[in-house]
Amino acid sequence: MADEPPVKKNKPNKLSNKEDEERINWRKWKEQKKEEKRRHKESKLIQQLEKQKQKKEEENKQQVQQEEKESKGRLYTLSVALPGSVMDNAQSPELRTYLAGQIARACAVFCVDEVVIFDELGEDAKSVEGEFKGIGKKGQACVQLARILQYLECPQYLRKSFFPKHQDLQFAGLLNPLDSPHHMRIDEEAEFREGVVLDRPSKPGKGSFVNCGMRKNVQIDKQLKSGLRVTVQLNKCQNKEGKVYKGVVVAPHVPRTEAGLYWGYSVRLASCLSAVLTECQYKDGYDLTVGTSERGNNADHITLPAFRHMLVVFGGLQGLEASVDADENLNITDPGVLFDLYLNTCPGQGSRTIRTEEAILISLSGLRQKISAVFPDQSKG
Repeated sequence: MADEPPVKKNKPNKLSNKEDEERINWRKWKEQKKEEKRRHKESKLIQQLEKQKQKKEEENKQQVQQEEKESKGRLYTLSVALPGSVMDNAQSPELRTYLAGQIARACAVFCVDEVVIFDELGEDAKSVEGEFKGIGKKGQACVQLARILQYLECPQYLRKSFFPKHQDLQFAGLLNPLDSPHHMRIDEEAEFREGVVLDRPSKPGKGSFVNCGMRKNVQIDKQLKSGLRVTVQLNKCQNKEGKVYKGVVVAPHVPRTEAGLYWGYSVRLASCLSAVLTECQYKDGYDLTVGTSERGNNADHITLPAFRHMLVVFGGLQGLEASVDADENLNITDPGVLFDLYLNTCPGQGSRTIRTEEAILISLSGLRQKISAVFPDQSKG
């Protein structure tokens, strides 16, 4: 028999190890490629979102500028939010009232359109019904602050109609008046006036009579329920010999949006800090929110984007951190995440603390020029 050729023996261990290594390397390479592809997609998406955001801001800015050119009025609004607990920092009813007067004056000077008073103590007050129960007792600080702010904003000739005698207003007569443009004198001629609908019968087809603080009442174009506060636009041509003046009822924002007049502020109560943001009276909400804190970024180094409704939020005695901790709807520790901008409006302060009434003046004074840069033609107030 011829000798058979020797059978070649395989070396399974070495080959299998090599194949395994190749498989592992191939798998790693595929994973790396997949990861690179994912990162590339993410970066591309982020870039697209940034471009869309910039484009939207630019369009918003152009739209605002275009609308401003078409109107001589002021189209943006400025809102301020603060906790009612600041009232507890005053030691007597007189000082509480004076503190509220300082806040009202600051808001009027800087043309604030809305004041939101939020509760950081869990009182959950949503209306000004009820009475202040005394210094040192928990409760009613938000309500008392809101009532005094409303009282000071109301034109003097309307106060008897809307503010009956009340313990919260015991010392309000000592406060400095706001002297806003809508606080008219009796013989002052103006296009717009605030008034109260009178309980006086009128002929069929004719409108109600309104007391606008003039020597004659004004007959408007609609029949309204007596006791309502209304904004009246007086007819340009009046019959001086007539028994009444003529006018039409307009929305409260019309003097601001059409004539560029500052027409006072509205007051809103919020049950907590989160409700300040979620219960906004404007249709699309606040499109620029600013939080103030000594832990914020230096306000001197920022510029404001284009906006329509701006909200500036102030903390109480313990700052915004205490308001965040007391809010059951918020599961955060850093207040800065709630706002578009978190600013320190008085860097290098010489006092350990800045009182809220001082912070309002300092912050609005610093932001005024930045707002004017966004609305150069509409920041007359």
